Amino acid sequence: MNYRRIVLVAFFMMAALVVNAQDLDTRFGVKGGLNKTFFTVDLQDLGFYSISETGFYGGVFVEFPIDHFLTIQPEVLYISVGDFNFLNVPIYAKYEVANKLHLMAGPSVNYFFDFFNNKLKIGADISTSYDITQSLDAHIKFALGLDELAPNGLFFGLGLIL
Repeated sequence: MNYRRIVLVAFFMMAALVVNAQDLDTRFGVKGGLNKTFFTVDLQDLGFYSISETGFYGGVFVEFPIDHFLTIQPEVLYISVGDFNFLNVPIYAKYEVANKLHLMAGPSVNYFFDFFNNKLKIGADISTSYDITQSLDAHIKFALGLDELAPNGLFFGLGLIL
């Protein structure tokens, strides 16, 4: 399947979600915090070499409610860690498991600005968040890189609904 078809199918799925959630409010927000990113490099016969860096991230998100417990939450995050600068674009299925406590999981795409020949890396993210107030949450996220040389990371931060 080519990328145009994937984008077209994703567009229509998002449009259907928005139409389905007309009675629920779509919300926009910003988020940011600290991250610890781990890179593992396969040196073939010499084994593996690991790099660990601490950095920061910030970005925007939108919540498309499906019902009162399930939300689709795409994000665009700028991440700076050591010598690496990249965009992380996860698309979460967000589920409220208890009052104010949410679990999120979904695929992600990383775009590296100044590293790697193949600048796009695929990953999977899992996250949990807790609503401190109606417009402020604290979250923890683990990002798992699925490509060779793709980063794994642990993120701690705050999100603010605008």
